[in-house]
Amino acid sequence: MQPDAYNQDGLISVHNHEFMQEPRFTAAYQRGVAAAGQDYHWHWRVHIGLWAAQTAVRLPGDFVECGVNRGFLSSSIMQRLDWDALGRQFYLLDTFRGVDPRYLSDDDRREGVVEKNAGWIEQGFYATESDSVRRNFAEWRNVTIVEGAIPETLSRVTAARIAFLHIDMNCAAPEVAALEYFWPRLQVGAPVLLDDYAFHGYRHQKVAMDALAERLGVAIASLPTGQGLLIRT
Repeated sequence: MQPDAYNQDGLISVHNHEFMQEPRFTAAYQRGVAAAGQDYHWHWRVHIGLWAAQTAVRLPGDFVECGVNRGFLSSSIMQRLDWDALGRQFYLLDTFRGVDPRYLSDDDRREGVVEKNAGWIEQGFYATESDSVRRNFAEWRNVTIVEGAIPETLSRVTAARIAFLHIDMNCAAPEVAALEYFWPRLQVGAPVLLDDYAFHGYRHQKVAMDALAERLGVAIASLPTGQGLLIRT
């Protein structure tokens, strides 16, 4: 029996959320908690991420995450999919230093990205080195960790075909650059998940992604989890 209401991570819902008790979801979610070192109560957000990954695995191609931090979602996905059995590569891109200030626009700064970034580093939410992240992913063989700022590091993703793309960088310019760069290699039907798309305090990222989506001829679904979801057409 599920609780009466889901109330966490900015989302309140009385709709069915029995997925939280499903054993495979629980195991995947707990692997994400182990990666992060704490539970951020992101159950519904991770549920969407796992759905996208399970959809993507039906397509040819590798997986890419831009904005890994400590690896909560990507670890959950790899646990859920039994990653090494798939014979695919998971490219994990991050500065492992928080947001690179060189790519902040005036709008980002007005929305408080500088202050948020400093706060998350001080609180220990952001990884500030890659060694611990590399140890977290050491249990899987087919992982490529790419350290550095986007867009500078995008060319280090050598996948010819991409089936899944997750973007979570809390900064508009690198997020737009990543989607533009990978778009030609995304397989038709591939899900693209935008972590901050509809989050309060990140409207500049939404506006920038909406403009890119219009140029690409696709639509982004705004989800009550704060995520955005689009499908490569």
